[in-house]
Amino acid sequence: MKVSTEIEIRFADLDAYGHVNNAVYFTFLETARVKLFREDFAEIMATGLKFLVVEANCRYLQPIGLNDLLVIDVESQNPGRSSFILNYSLHNGEGKIYAEARTVMVCFDSSRGKTVRVPEQMRLALEG
Repeated sequence: MKVSTEIEIRFADLDAYGHVNNAVYFTFLETARVKLFREDFAEIMATGLKFLVVEANCRYLQPIGLNDLLVIDVESQNPGRSSFILNYSLHNGEGKIYAEARTVMVCFDSSRGKTVRVPEQMRLALEG
């Protein structure tokens, strides 16, 4: 499964050096991830199942400036029993890659207070 999202760079995203602050990249990842969940897993989310980030990393390759175009591609890897990995490519849509990132997500049932299996419908979508 793969989804692309264009992100608008705001002046508030910049640091003293005039490029996007490294911590803001994780907000961009969250924006792309939420879009993926809303578009493809709204029914599952309506059941109360939560998707928690348990690991996140980012490899910064090029700075992003205020006037740069930013597109984030999110692609899933084959899910495990209760977790799945999302890989991100932050780029300008024309071959310039700003960063590559990864989050490990777990399915969490807050009413039971524990991790649960990835729902079958979601597993099939993530594998596709």
